[in-house]
Parts: sequence; structure tokens; C-alpha cells
Amino acid sequence: MFKMMGFLSKLPHKIAGQNMAVNIMSRSMACKNVPQKMEDYFKNKKIIVTGSCAGMGEKITERLLDLGAFVYAVVEKEEGAAKALPRTKQIFCDVSNWEDTYKKMYDIGPVHGLVNNAGVAVIEPFFEVTEHGWDKTLNVNARALVRVSQAVARNMIDAGIKGSIVNISSTISTRAIPDHTTYCASKGAVNQITRTMAIELGKCGIRTNSVNPTVVLTRMGKIAWSDPAKSEPIMKRIPLGRFAETDDIANAVIFMLSDYSTMVNGTSLVVDGGFLAG
Repeated sequence: MFKMMGFLSKLPHKIAGQNMAVNIMSRSMACKNVPQKMEDYFKNKKIIVTGSCAGMGEKITERLLDLGAFVYAVVEKEEGAAKALPRTKQIFCDVSNWEDTYKKMYDIGPVHGLVNNAGVAVIEPFFEVTEHGWDKTLNVNARALVRVSQAVARNMIDAGIKGSIVNISSTISTRAIPDHTTYCASKGAVNQITRTMAIELGKCGIRTNSVNPTVVLTRMGKIAWSDPAKSEPIMKRIPLGRFAETDDIANAVIFMLSDYSTMVNGTSLVVDGGFLAG
């Protein structure tokens, strides 16, 4: 009886000691898991950005450079291209060309991240969809994404790099709007390609996610959505009451590329001000 009482009297001290050890371990683990600053993560990292010469791609490239990364800026044509910025190398490539795209992307060598941003929008109502419009949209928005990623992922795996791939999709990949048959189809494909890549490449430590914006006010976006009859029905469904700016998309992409999202894989990060919430 007395032995039992002695044991019980010591039990709180044992529990307290165990709790202290757990707390110390937890704090130690927390310290190890504290993410480094964005500036530290991207410094001297190599990132490929397709469709880098305008709009979202231009802003993403600009922000990556500000964070100290080296960017391979993929541009369709050398003719008319802007002068290469410091810490960039321009890669001239028509990403709709299956063989040429793989070779040029593979020849870049190992990189830490890829942003599949290149895209086109052929606006055609359902009954007016053309073979040209369909082929061009699917080839650039979906097929090229696969081909670019095959080459980049192969280099990552061979170099043992646990990299990140970010595919630019859209909110209308899941919620259709009129006159965008081929575009909606292509971005729906991007979502599924992203998920498949996440499953297959995740085994190699490569994360694949998509960023899905609402209307983005690029230079072309401002023109395309300047008609209130076209823009107001969508704007009314956005609780925040505005369309996205290019910085909004760049913020999401940078998060997905960084170590702040090391457990995020196969996800669509929606940047729409609440458009899909209602």
C-alpha cells in the first residue's frame, strides 16, 4: 500500500518531466521547420517561365528577379522580343512544336522550378468553334504544358532536385462562361494534367500545382474586358468587387514555388476574390 502511494506521489513529477521533454522537442522541431525568408529561398535558384514576355508571365519574371532568382524566359519569337534583363536568359521556342520544345527545354539543364504560363485564348461560341481555334488553343494551353514539363521534370529527377512546377489554369476550368468553349476545355485539361503530374512526379519529390485566376487585368485583359456588358456579370459574382491584378497571380505562383508550400501538391490555388465561392 505504501509502495503504491509512493509511486503515485512520484507520478506527477514523471508526467511533468515528460511534458517538459515533449515541449522542448516541439520547440526544437518548430525552430527547424521555420521557413527561411522568401529572398533567401529564391536567391540563385533557376526558374523557367514560359510566356514570359507579357502580362502575368512578365510580372512573375519580374518578381522572381527581385527575389534573386535566375530566370530562363521562354519567348515564342526572337523577332520583336524585348531585350533580355540581367539574370535572365531568353529561350526562343514555339511551345506548340512537340519535338523542338522538348529539346530546347531539356538543353537548359536542371532547374529548381517551372511556371507553365504560356497560353492563348481563341474566343469562339460553341457553334462557331473552328478546327484552327480548337487545335491552337489545346496545343498551347494543354499539350505544350505536358511537353515542357516532361523535359524539365526529367532534368530535375536526374539531378536529384525536388522542384516545383506551377501550371497557370483559370476559374473557368470549372465554371464555364459563354463564347469560351475551347479555352474552358483547355484549362479543364490543365487541372487534370496537374493532378496526374502531382501523383506521378510526387514520388520523385517534385510538386505540381496550378494557380487558377479569375479575369486578370493585363494590358490585353483590360482591353478584352472593357465592355461592361461582358465584364459586369462576372464582376457581380466576385465578393471582393474587383478583377485580379498581375501581382495577385505572381504572389500565388511565388508561394507555390517556394519552401512555404512544401506539403502542397496536386492543388488548384484559386485567385478569384470569391468568384467560385457563391
